[in-house]
Amino acid sequence: MDALTMHRLQFAFTITFHYLFPQLTMGLSLLIVILKTMALRTNNERYNDAARFWAKIFAVNFLLGVVTGIPMEFQFGTDWSQFSRLAGGIIGQPLAMEGVFSFFLESAFLGMFLFGEKRLSRWAHWGAAFLVFLGSWMSGFFIIVTDAWMQHPVAYQRMADGTYQVSSFWGLMMNPWAWLQYAHNECGAVVTGAFVMSAVGALYVLRDQNSAQGRIFLRLGVIAGVIASIVQIFPTGDLHGKYLARNQPVAIAAMEGLFRSTKGAPIVLIGQPNMEQQTIDNPIAVNKVLSFLIYGTTVAEVNGLDAYPKDLWPTTLPLLFYAYHIMAGLGTYFVLVMVVAAFLLWRGKLFAARWVLWPLLLSFPLPYIANIAGWMTAEIGRQPWLVYNLIRTADGYSKQVNAGTTLFTLLGFMGMYAVLSILWILLVYRIIEAGPGAPTEHAAGRA
Repeated sequence: MDALTMHRLQFAFTITFHYLFPQLTMGLSLLIVILKTMALRTNNERYNDAARFWAKIFAVNFLLGVVTGIPMEFQFGTDWSQFSRLAGGIIGQPLAMEGVFSFFLESAFLGMFLFGEKRLSRWAHWGAAFLVFLGSWMSGFFIIVTDAWMQHPVAYQRMADGTYQVSSFWGLMMNPWAWLQYAHNECGAVVTGAFVMSAVGALYVLRDQNSAQGRIFLRLGVIAGVIASIVQIFPTGDLHGKYLARNQPVAIAAMEGLFRSTKGAPIVLIGQPNMEQQTIDNPIAVNKVLSFLIYGTTVAEVNGLDAYPKDLWPTTLPLLFYAYHIMAGLGTYFVLVMVVAAFLLWRGKLFAARWVLWPLLLSFPLPYIANIAGWMTAEIGRQPWLVYNLIRTADGYSKQVNAGTTLFTLLGFMGMYAVLSILWILLVYRIIEAGPGAPTEHAAGRA
């Protein structure tokens, strides 16, 4: 296996494992603020107990996110030195802002939230929770600004030495791709937080353990989940898809498995890409839907892969096709589950509906899969470009670092991350088994 492939595998592994943690912290940070707000409004200590409980899980995820995020920064200099040399003047700015403004803000106020409750007023403690939320979402924004420039480069100029520099800071920050991607990504994070919160609530209710807190978790998780799941598809997913179709049409054709340009193009729900025959085997398709989704009319022609040179086709095209369809299929499932749960919650029957509580409990890994599949779709769809239409992936890696060295470090990362995974499971398991703090007698009587 050549060095380029090994560099790509190493970065893919480390970033995939890393993103398991930020997606939950970003989702939970919003839900913790809501819990603290409910505690202020109702003066019910159970909401404070719930916020403290989820803050513990947030802290564990935050720690693992930091530990697994640091190696990726070094990989820009080890595995992708050419890319760093050419584009470092641009991507370095939002990455530095993520560290200085977001990470420090989030970590400082997380400490205040976890350890300063007895020293802070109720409103100051709420403010600490809000600033943790603000820091985590700002962190996500700056990371996505970096990725969005690689997907849709704007506000840059090429210097005499071949490097790229920022021509407009605000142009970089206001990249339309970044804002569409950010909205879609944050909805995905809230979906993860909502499903995890709902799963823990369902566990408590099914076991009749901490059932009062379990009902709070279910209520908030389902309400947040149904809103985020719907917004994830429309408008954020719809708008992002249409913008993608205008700016990366070859990626859309590959994602949909559309090998030939077609008027009234169908959308393929299930199938297997056949690269030799350039067809989709065993397809289940809905006619004319793809044309309508992209152009708003069922008769529009959608360019297929045959409209573009093969050297511009995304590499590992079948993986792109499957990743996109896993993301889209799970997104549809999330809406169905949460709509049913929200309807039963509205009717006052959710807490006794075991046939819905069990799917909520067992579905908690699925948003992780969907979010990772979504990122795979975005990053594989951009190939063969590292920066779209500017720097090819084959021109951005470190030629001085051989495949054997990268394989050695990849195996080291895999071993270390296996240990971290076990540690994370044990810590979160202990937090869930211990449950939220028991409410005070006064608060319990009022509830």
